[in-house]
Amino acid sequence: MSKTDGKSVRIVADNLSLGWAEVMLELTRPGITRITPLTLVIRGFDAAGVAAEVPQIRTAVDAFLKAQEKRDTENVAWTIFPQRYWDISGGDREAFFELFIESFERVQEFNPRNNRRGSYFQRLVDLNGNGKGPNQLKWMLDDYEAHPRARRTSKFQATTFDPARDHSSASLLEFPCLQQVSFTFDGSALHLNAFYATQQIARKAYGNYLGLARLGAFMANQMKLRFEQLNVFVGMAQMDVTKSHPDVLELMTVVKQHVDGARTVPVDA
Repeated sequence: MSKTDGKSVRIVADNLSLGWAEVMLELTRPGITRITPLTLVIRGFDAAGVAAEVPQIRTAVDAFLKAQEKRDTENVAWTIFPQRYWDISGGDREAFFELFIESFERVQEFNPRNNRRGSYFQRLVDLNGNGKGPNQLKWMLDDYEAHPRARRTSKFQATTFDPARDHSSASLLEFPCLQQVSFTFDGSALHLNAFYATQQIARKAYGNYLGLARLGAFMANQMKLRFEQLNVFVGMAQMDVTKSHPDVLELMTVVKQHVDGARTVPVDA
């Protein structure tokens, strides 16, 4: 193991694609297999809260995931924020929550392998499952509207980890790696903080960041604030595919082409 393996890294990026790319570049350096911890700050959101991306990088990530027979970025993002359901709901958050909760049981039946234990968004809006609640996002939004000048600190957080279900001695348990999210305020701006125990960077992280960005945009929209920043804290960021694999080499060729000239420099914490 290299002496630099497992070092802490902080990255700040004004583009979601480039932020993810910088993490990948760190993990594909010789001797590096993990970052402990990783702090990633993503900015560059437009007035509607949509993250700036490099389309060519996202296309390359999806091509990589298809070659690996893994879920694409949209599918992974859906587990954190189901954008399609929000679009169908036409801006009605009560209808949105109801649609998702009623539909999720069918989603689980359709794909029990990936959804048997729930999804991140399901735990945010129906922690105990089967419509039993609590809906943590609804509580925060309702409370914010009722008490807009009240404290804006510890009450604006939601958990996805449930010790009763998730403390397990199983050798491989991929869900939930995201432990909780919280929201902080800076004047008229909203920041979303996401806390991961571990994160698979090649196969999951791009979709994770996309879903979190959409969640932040939704919450900011409902609070009539501007979504300004996504902060992701990862206890251990892992390179989850062999770095010499042809799929990785092809992906990183595209990544390096687009990072050059628009680079955000990682800073050791």
